Amino acid sequence: MNRCLSRSARISLLLLFLPSIATQAADPALQLDKATRDRCLAVLRAGLKGDEFWPSIHAAEGLTLGSYGREVRTYLEPKLKTEQDDQRRCGIARELVRAGDRKKAAVLLEILSSDDDHGHVHAAESLFKVNEIGDGHSIRLGLATTENLRLRLMAAAALGRAGSPAAMTVLRETLSDKDPDIARLAAWVLGRIGDDSDVPRLKQRLATCDDKLARAFIEHSLAALGDEAGRQALRNNLTSDDSAVRTYAAVFAGDAGMTDVAPQLKQMLNDPQPDAAIRAAQTLLWLTAEK
Repeated sequence: MNRCLSRSARISLLLLFLPSIATQAADPALQLDKATRDRCLAVLRAGLKGDEFWPSIHAAEGLTLGSYGREVRTYLEPKLKTEQDDQRRCGIARELVRAGDRKKAAVLLEILSSDDDHGHVHAAESLFKVNEIGDGHSIRLGLATTENLRLRLMAAAALGRAGSPAAMTVLRETLSDKDPDIARLAAWVLGRIGDDSDVPRLKQRLATCDDKLARAFIEHSLAALGDEAGRQALRNNLTSDDSAVRTYAAVFAGDAGMTDVAPQLKQMLNDPQPDAAIRAAQTLLWLTAEK
């Protein structure tokens, strides 16, 4: 795994990156030829140093998944010291945590508890992604809010991943929200930390959802939970004419452990949408990792 981490750190890192609780085992590990691996790394390294902030953060995630956490930390550490925007600080701190610097979770907790709410949702989402809640106080306040549904949802995600049944109930109830943007976020979380019981819920919501991107999120979550119809939809979405759908399909192919889509992901390394290429590279490296 990561050449720059101790054995105990490698184990912790693998636990951090474990995908959703699927109903069936992931496909056998993927083997990449050197040329494809080198291409993946080239896409991610270019993305990391690119002009677009969030794609660069996604590239950092991909490099960490590919066992290049030290490279990520070296590049991002100075940026955390100079960045002033709390949302961006959340992205940088999150990827530093993901790359092995768990102390940077304190930055996320600080932003979540600050009086300025600009970074609250990003902080809660990032805490979910790195499986951290601190002492739980600030994230529980987020769950209790009635003024910011996205914050409540991301707080529920973080607490649900930490084992809270009440938070899981909130996520499952939110899946039926009439706002497709809210419903797709709930589906996204359930695809990662849900279980078999969520498959019928997701299918029921899919049947009433007309929004293209929300439908894709629900389909991809079904794929991550082992549903074959969801897996087939994800395969189809990798060639969608909508770049956002392609991008998220590439991400969820990793969550679903779908090594059979490697040929499509390899083609996506040349996708005209940089973030789609970044996510394809990320998933190809993740599917080859020893877990």
